[in-house]
Amino acid sequence: MAEVQIAKTAAQAEAPDNELGRIHADTRLMRKLLICMFILATIYALYFGRDFVMPVVLAFLLALMLTPIVRFFRKRGVPEGISATLLVLASVFAIVSAGYFLSGPATDLVNRAPEIGQRISERLAEFRYPFQRVMEVSQQVEKVTETTQEPGVQRVVVAQPGIVSQAAGNVLSGATTAAITFVLSLFLLASGTMFYEKIVQSFARLSEKKRALRIVYDVEREISRYLLTVAIINAGLGTAIGLGLWALGMPNPAVWGVAAAALNFLPYVGALATIVLVACISLITFDTLSYALLAPAFVIICNVIEGQFITPLVVGRRLEINAVAIFIAVAFWSWLWGFVGALIAVPLLVMFKVFCDHFESWKHVGNFLSAENQSSADSEATSEPADARTAG
Repeated sequence: MAEVQIAKTAAQAEAPDNELGRIHADTRLMRKLLICMFILATIYALYFGRDFVMPVVLAFLLALMLTPIVRFFRKRGVPEGISATLLVLASVFAIVSAGYFLSGPATDLVNRAPEIGQRISERLAEFRYPFQRVMEVSQQVEKVTETTQEPGVQRVVVAQPGIVSQAAGNVLSGATTAAITFVLSLFLLASGTMFYEKIVQSFARLSEKKRALRIVYDVEREISRYLLTVAIINAGLGTAIGLGLWALGMPNPAVWGVAAAALNFLPYVGALATIVLVACISLITFDTLSYALLAPAFVIICNVIEGQFITPLVVGRRLEINAVAIFIAVAFWSWLWGFVGALIAVPLLVMFKVFCDHFESWKHVGNFLSAENQSSADSEATSEPADARTAG
C-alpha cells in the first residue's frame, strides 16, 4: 500500500509539470503562427502599397549612400542642410541630363527593334536549321488544336489600353516616385543626428541607449560605405565599357555604358543581360563574326575583373552574400516591385545581413547569407572586440 501511495504522489507531482510543458508548447506554436501571419501581412502590404513604400525605401537607400559625403562636409564646417541640398540637386541634375542625352539613342534603338531582330535572325540563320523541325512540329500542333475547337464557340479578346495612355501613366507614376524619393532623401540628409537622438530617447537604461546607438551607427556606417562604394564601382565599370565599345566602333557606346552601370546592380543577371544586348547589336553592326565577338568579349572581361577582383578587394569579403540568397532576393523583389525591386534587392539583403550580425540570436541568419564558410566566419568573430560580439 505504501508503494501505491508513493506512486500516486509522484504522478500528482508530475501532472503540473506536464501541464506546464503543454502550455509552453502551445505558446511556442502560437508564436510561430503569429510570426508567419506577420510575414504574410508584411508581404501583402509591400505588394499593394508599393506606390508609397517603394519611394520611401529608395529615399532611405539614397540617403544612406550620400551620408558619408554629408558627414565629410560637416566635419569641415558645412551645415547638413546645405550639403544635402547640393547633393540632391546634383543627383537630380545628373539623372535628368543623362536621360536627356540618352533619350535619342535609346529611342532610335526602340524604333529599330524590328529591323534589328530581322538582321539578327539572318546572321544566326545557319545556327537555326537544327531547330527548324521542332518549330514546324510546334506550329502543326497549334493548328490542330485550333481546328478541333467547336465551330460555334466565339473568342473573347479583352481590349488593352493604348500605348500612349499606358506610357503617359508610367511617366506620371515614375515622376511621382522620383519626386517623393528625392524630397524625402533631402529631409533625411538634412536632419543630421535627429533620428539617432530619437532612438536614444526611446530606451530607459543607459546600457540600452549605448548598445542601440552603437548598433545603429555600425549598421549606418557599413551600409552607407557599401552603397557608395558599389555605386562608384558600377560607374567606373560603365565608363570603362562605354570607352571600350567606343574604341571598337560600336554605335551608341554611351547607352551601353549607362546600361552596364545600372544593370550591374543586378548580380549575375545584369552582367548577362549587358553581354547579350551588346552581342546582338555587335552582330548586326560588324561584317565579320570574329570582329563582332570582340565587343561582348570585352564586356565579359570587364565584368570578370570587376566581380572577381575589384569589388571583393574594395568592399571586403565580410559583406559578400552567397549566390543562392542573391537569386532568391532578386526573384522575390522583382516579383514584388518589378525592375526597381530587382535593383535594390542586393542592397536590402546586405542591410539585413549587417543587422543580423549585430544580434546574437540572429547571427545564424547572417551566417547563412554570408558567402564565407563557417570556419572563416567564426575566426573573424573571435578576432572582434568583446563588446562588438555581445552587442546583441
